Amino acid sequence: MLLLSACSTKEVYKPKNLSNDWEKTVAMNESIVDTSANIALLENRKVLSENGELNVTIPKNQRVISLSENRVISASIDGNITLTSTKDGTKRNIALKKTIAGASVSGNILAVLFANDDIALYDTQTKEILFREQGGRAIANDMRIAPPLFLNDLVLFSTLDGKVIVVNAKLKKRLRTTIVSSEDYFNNVIYFNIVNNKIMTATSYRLLAMAQKELHHKYEIRNIVFDGKLIYITTKQGEILSLTPDLQVDSKIKLPFAHFLGMINHNDKLYILEKEGYMIVVNKKSFHYTVHKVDLDDGFVFVGDNVFYVDDEKIFVE
Repeated sequence: MLLLSACSTKEVYKPKNLSNDWEKTVAMNESIVDTSANIALLENRKVLSENGELNVTIPKNQRVISLSENRVISASIDGNITLTSTKDGTKRNIALKKTIAGASVSGNILAVLFANDDIALYDTQTKEILFREQGGRAIANDMRIAPPLFLNDLVLFSTLDGKVIVVNAKLKKRLRTTIVSSEDYFNNVIYFNIVNNKIMTATSYRLLAMAQKELHHKYEIRNIVFDGKLIYITTKQGEILSLTPDLQVDSKIKLPFAHFLGMINHNDKLYILEKEGYMIVVNKKSFHYTVHKVDLDDGFVFVGDNVFYVDDEKIFVE
């Protein structure tokens, strides 16, 4: 019997025109070993925020969860959670006994999303449970898990099965549940914001603007940022789009086979890092763009205020 095999190669992004190389890179002393929604963990157990390194050290048995109200939230796999002040280093520990996926804090209230999709509120002073509700079924998740969002007396939980649950912390009562998307895999909410009095949320599959009415649009989202006027997203199809708060397309670019790692909104430009080692710079007004070759290694990617952190390297925007 004669066996014939064909070798297929994966298509990658190849820009037609290149501008000057991107040389705004600086090596770090430590590599990134873990990332969460808005912080990262370095090899020396120090914490990296969007504005730079914090004077906070995380125990070896814990991973970073989020930065919330000047407190770094970290937790062990068995649910021992630690809140560390970025101001004076004081710590508060709470044993929750279940693996934690996301958490935020406001005053003395700790909002927790567990890895089994349960949600809960705790008093950080008394460690008393204030509210708890069983979650849905989530088979596999995108590692970009949006933490709970506090809005006055409300706590907005973004769940692992693609929902937004609104809880009144004072009344200790669920007020509303909204489905963002209902895919079987990687359906957790990856973005959560308030845009022009609208709740703006997204999974990897769908974008939702929620106010008096709900607006849905299907996009396979890689990255998303908001500049106060327009929403900018990149997609798995190699698209870069600007959208109005009503989710109408304002401008659009398509770069075939591009795999976007992160996006920064800075002044009048978007800076988008591409996996094959390119920095794409988009003028937000004209949507004209340039492509620059950048030295890029494999590793964890964390997006700061005006810098991309990749493995052990900083890549600055202009």
